[in-house]
Amino acid sequence: MITTGQPDRAVVDPIGLIADLVADAEKELGAEAIRAVVTAVAGGRAKSRQVAKALAMRPAVLADGRSPAPRAIGVLLIELRKAGASAIAVPVCAECGKQLGTLQRKGQDWYCSSCGQETAECAACGNDRCVSFRDRKGLPRCSMCPDIDDRDPVTVVHELINAIAPGADRDVVAEALHRSVPRRPHYRQRVFWALEENPRLLTGEGHLAPHRAILRFIDLLHEAGVAGIVRLSCPRCLRVVRIDKPLDGQRVCRNCIAKSRIEECVRSGARREPATRDAQGRPLCPNCLIRDPANRETCTVCGEARMVNSRTADGPICPNRRPLPILLCSICGRTAPCMLSKFTGLPRCGGCDRRQAHCTVCGRLRGIHSGTANAPVCGPCTTPDAELWRPCPTCGQAERLHAPGPCPRCNLKQRLHELLADDTGSIPPKLQSLHDALADTERAGTAMRWLSKSIVSTVLSDLGPGRRPLTHEALDELPEGKVVEHIRSVLVATGVLPQRDEQMVRLERHVKDLVASHATAEGRRILHRYATWHLLRRLRRRSRGKEITYYQLTGTRQHLRAAVHLLDWLEEQNLALVTCRQADLERWMTSDDARHRREAGHFVRWALSQKIARDLSFPAVRWNGPSQTMDDEARWDTARRLLHDDALKPEDRLAGLLLLLYAQWPAAISRLTVDHIAEADGAVRIHLGAVPVELPAPVA
Repeated sequence: MITTGQPDRAVVDPIGLIADLVADAEKELGAEAIRAVVTAVAGGRAKSRQVAKALAMRPAVLADGRSPAPRAIGVLLIELRKAGASAIAVPVCAECGKQLGTLQRKGQDWYCSSCGQETAECAACGNDRCVSFRDRKGLPRCSMCPDIDDRDPVTVVHELINAIAPGADRDVVAEALHRSVPRRPHYRQRVFWALEENPRLLTGEGHLAPHRAILRFIDLLHEAGVAGIVRLSCPRCLRVVRIDKPLDGQRVCRNCIAKSRIEECVRSGARREPATRDAQGRPLCPNCLIRDPANRETCTVCGEARMVNSRTADGPICPNRRPLPILLCSICGRTAPCMLSKFTGLPRCGGCDRRQAHCTVCGRLRGIHSGTANAPVCGPCTTPDAELWRPCPTCGQAERLHAPGPCPRCNLKQRLHELLADDTGSIPPKLQSLHDALADTERAGTAMRWLSKSIVSTVLSDLGPGRRPLTHEALDELPEGKVVEHIRSVLVATGVLPQRDEQMVRLERHVKDLVASHATAEGRRILHRYATWHLLRRLRRRSRGKEITYYQLTGTRQHLRAAVHLLDWLEEQNLALVTCRQADLERWMTSDDARHRREAGHFVRWALSQKIARDLSFPAVRWNGPSQTMDDEARWDTARRLLHDDALKPEDRLAGLLLLLYAQWPAAISRLTVDHIAEADGAVRIHLGAVPVELPAPVA
C-alpha cells in the first residue's frame, strides 16, 4: 500500500530500511552482502514496502524467527542464514517450534510439514487424519486410503474426443495432455474426471472448466487441428482470447475481470480497476499510483524527485534526462541528446532517427541516415553496401534485412491479407480502403506492431469474414478501452465506418452505468431525470449539432458525480433530498468527504427549481473567465498586455507569458525555481526541458 501525505522511509527507501534493520541485528555480515540479499529477496516495489513496514513494526522477528509475518520475511531469514548471517534466526514453526528450511503458511503463520497440513475425517476409513488428496466427489482422503483410478488418462480422453469427432490421432492427444497437465497423478485424475462429467467443455463450454489445465489442453488440441474442438472464447465479451480468470462460476478474459473490478479513484475520480489502495484502503487508479510522490526517486542527472525512466550504474534517471550525450545533431543541427550513427559515425538526435523523408538521391520515402534536414539522404544511398542492403525477394526493393524473407512492407501486406480476407480469399470491398491505407502507411513497422496486438488482430479477423458486423454497435459490445477506440477511429478515418460523436456516446454510456449503480430506486430516478433531461439536453443545445469537446464531457461527468456523492451521503445519514434541510447541507459541505462542492450546488439549484428539494440555499459563483476558446489575436493581445502593463505583478506577468508563449502548464510553472534560470554572456536562459531556452529582452 502507499500512504497519503508525507511518505515515511518504509515507502521512500524500503530496501535501505530493511538493510539497516538487518545490519543492526547482524554484525558479522558486511553491508554490501546484506543489501545484495535484501535486494534479491525483496527487490520489487510493493513487496519491499510490505517487508519494510512489517520489519519496522516488529524487528524482533530477525532474532526469534517467529510468525506472524509475511512470507518474504521468512525467505529473507533463510537467505541471510545461507549467506553466513549467524545472528539472524531461522524461521520456526508456529505450533511446534521446529526450525524450517522451507515455508508452509496458513495466513501469516509458518508451519512445518506435520503441523501445517489440513486435517479432516477421511471419507474411506473415518479416521481424523491429514488430508492427502480428495476423491472424485471432493471428499477428503488420507494417505492410507487412496482413490486410485487405474485407467490410462490418454485412453479415456482419446475416447471422449473420438465420440465428438472420430479419427483423432492418439499421439496428438497424448502430446497435448502431456504438455498441459502437470505430472501429478491425482491432478491428472481430476482433469479427465471433469472431462468425463462434461464432454461439452471441448465443444464450446470451456469457460466452465474447473481446472486451468483443461483450457491449455483445449488450445493445444485446436492448434493441432483436431476436428470438433471449439476454440475458447470469453462468455462475456465473446472475444476469442485467453480466458483463465474465474468470475461468477465462469472463466473470463482479463479485460472482463478488470471491468468487473471498476471502482472510483479516491483522488482523480476516474472509474477504473484499482492499481493499489492507500493507507485507508481506498482505491487508487494507475495514473495516481504513478504520480504519487512515494513512487518517485531522485534523478541522478537533474537532482529532482521524478518518475524513473531508466536505471544506470550511477542511479535512476527521469524521463526528461535520457542517458544520452548532448551533442550537435549532424542532420538537423540542433543541440540535443544524440546517438552515434552506425553508418556515418556522426551524432544523430532522436527526432532525426525516427523521422522519414523523401531521399534527395533516390526519391523514396525512407528513414534519414545522412545529409541535412533540407536535403536528407536515406540509408542505401549513404552506404550502398550490397551485403547490408539486400533486395527483398517479393518486391525487389533494397532493404536492411536481418533475416531471410520479405521486407517489412511486404510482411505488412501479407498480414493485412490474412486478417481482412473473407472465406473466398479476397478483401471485402467495404474493407478495401482500410487495407490500402494501412498497406501504404509511411511506417510499416509501426503498423505491424499495432496489428500484433491481440485485440486489434481479433477484431479485424472477425470483421473480414463477417463474424462481427461492421457497425458502431458491434464495436460497442467490446470491452471499453483505448485500443478499441483507436480501432474505431482508424475505421472512421478510412471511411469504413460513418462519423459519429464519440464523446457524446461515451458520456451517455457513462451516465447509464453511473445511474444504474446507485443503491436506491428514488436516487436512480432523480439521477436519470437530472442527467437525461437537464445535463445532456443542455449539452446538446449548446453544441448545436457539432461534436462535443473533451472538456464538456469532463464537466458533465463532474456534475453527475457531484450529485451521486451528495445523494450517497444523504442515504448514509438516513435522509432524502426532499427531507434534507439547510443545516444538513451545510454539514455535508464542511465535512471531509464532500467532493465537487461547486458542481453539487448546480444539482441542488436544479432540484429546487424542479420542486424535488425545498428550504435549501446554495449560492452560485459567477464565471468571469473566457466563454470560448481564445483565438490567436486575443492571445497576442493578452501577451502584449503582460509584456508592457507595469500595473500587474511581475510574477503574474511572467507566469502568463510562459503559459501563452511557451505552452507551459500552470503546474509546471509553479515548480520552477531560481535554479532553472541561468545568466551568461548577457543572455538569460531558462530550463523548461533538456535544452535551455534563451528568453528575449522583455521576458528576460
